[in-house]
Amino acid sequence: MKKLIYLIIIIGTITSCVKMDFSPSDSLTTDILEQNPDGMKLITDGNYSLFKDGIEFNGIVDDNNNYLRQYFQMSDFAADDIVCGQVTEDPLYYSFTYTHSPSQSNSRYFWYVSYKIISGANTVIKSLEEKNNLSDMDKQLLGENYFLRAFVTFNLVKFYSYQYNVGDPNTNLGVVLRLSTTEPANKARSTVEETYNQIISDLQNAAQNMNMDRGREYASKEAAWALLSRVYLYKDDYANTILYANKVINSGKYSLETSANFPTYYTHTLDSDETIWAIAFTTADNRGKFGSIASMIYSDGNSGWGEEFASPPYLDLLSPNDVRKSLIEPKLDGNGDVDLKNGIEVYYIKKFSYQDGDPNLSSPVMLRLAEVYLNRAEAYAKQGGHDSEALADVNMIRSNRGLSNDLITSVPPGQTLLDVVLTERRMELAFEGHRLFDLIRNHKNIERKYWGYHIPGLSVSDIDLDNPPTSGYDNLVIDYNSPKILYYIPIDEILTNNLCVQNQ
Repeated sequence: MKKLIYLIIIIGTITSCVKMDFSPSDSLTTDILEQNPDGMKLITDGNYSLFKDGIEFNGIVDDNNNYLRQYFQMSDFAADDIVCGQVTEDPLYYSFTYTHSPSQSNSRYFWYVSYKIISGANTVIKSLEEKNNLSDMDKQLLGENYFLRAFVTFNLVKFYSYQYNVGDPNTNLGVVLRLSTTEPANKARSTVEETYNQIISDLQNAAQNMNMDRGREYASKEAAWALLSRVYLYKDDYANTILYANKVINSGKYSLETSANFPTYYTHTLDSDETIWAIAFTTADNRGKFGSIASMIYSDGNSGWGEEFASPPYLDLLSPNDVRKSLIEPKLDGNGDVDLKNGIEVYYIKKFSYQDGDPNLSSPVMLRLAEVYLNRAEAYAKQGGHDSEALADVNMIRSNRGLSNDLITSVPPGQTLLDVVLTERRMELAFEGHRLFDLIRNHKNIERKYWGYHIPGLSVSDIDLDNPPTSGYDNLVIDYNSPKILYYIPIDEILTNNLCVQNQ
């Protein structure tokens, strides 16, 4: 049997790495691994694994704790594409209800594992930058770890800071930038501007070093370009958004799934020419009913909890011939009508299901070509003078989603070009961790004027289900610049890093 090596980062505080050891019986230190020809590859593989593995945190191994589950829930459950079907003790409920605290377990774990990945990336970066005569593989691994550090840091600043264009990025606090393995535990948060500058620098270094194709489960030059197009879009730098989107599109390495194939895209993301980067899950990685991404938003009757559903506003966007509708599965009652749970129609979400036929298994896509087209379309729309180019990018998506007879040749009355782009972005990228941030950075409030358990203090017996409340209750509308949107810096960081300022 092949011997497995598990990466464990021993941390003196929540974010300050002091040493890396390997177990269970290997007792291999980082120093030994640096002398091993495959040592940096093993550490890099361990960094990727931390996106999906459940690791011990606060003395507990919890099936709910893995990076991706928290990432998707902390983003999507706080937006308007998913409706909460009941009260739950799962910390995901804090995202629906905006009742965040410094001690909530999902946020604490997300922060912890994010800096664990960053620490592992810093170990590889330090080792390879001190090495002479880097091989092609060395350069590739160096680039991949710059990419991973940038990707994780970008997600941190999205959750724990105001978006770049909400307030002043030169004074708003970003996150603690950890750029080496020898930094002191006490370190202040950088500004949002400084955080973005570091992310961009890391991605440019990543792109310069990566020249190998290790498969879609690993970062690549094109993945760095795709993420740069996203970061620059969030930064309102539209020229660079277009520049890096063009690099990906013109590389010729990717193509959109056709309308015929798109309904099964999420079951084989690692084999698809639309995927730029995905996290590879195998059957052995399946976290099942208690910890998979799918477990809260889908159930075949036994496979998961299935307590959160596609929201009415999202469902209203999908026309009958839109193949994206096939990724939403209504639960039917004995009469063939859509079943109700606490007065909410049950529409399950299948974007994280049915890889290898398993309802709880998928390899979640992190970057794909459709987003790159939509990044470019939004940049064109905001630049002005590029209406035809923006509509062409929107129609590139629509023509591959069963809407070839419904292409948009001009901006519909009562809408703007940006409205068209953002609606298409919502339909295409739903449930993939984008919607919350798309609303906030476009200065649009989060409106959830429909019945669901995001409304505090109400139960199904209190309201007219045909006419849910549209005012007078918390969480029906969350202002895009409300401090409620920010997650608190976890208590672990505050207690161990006396220079880290808490969000208010």
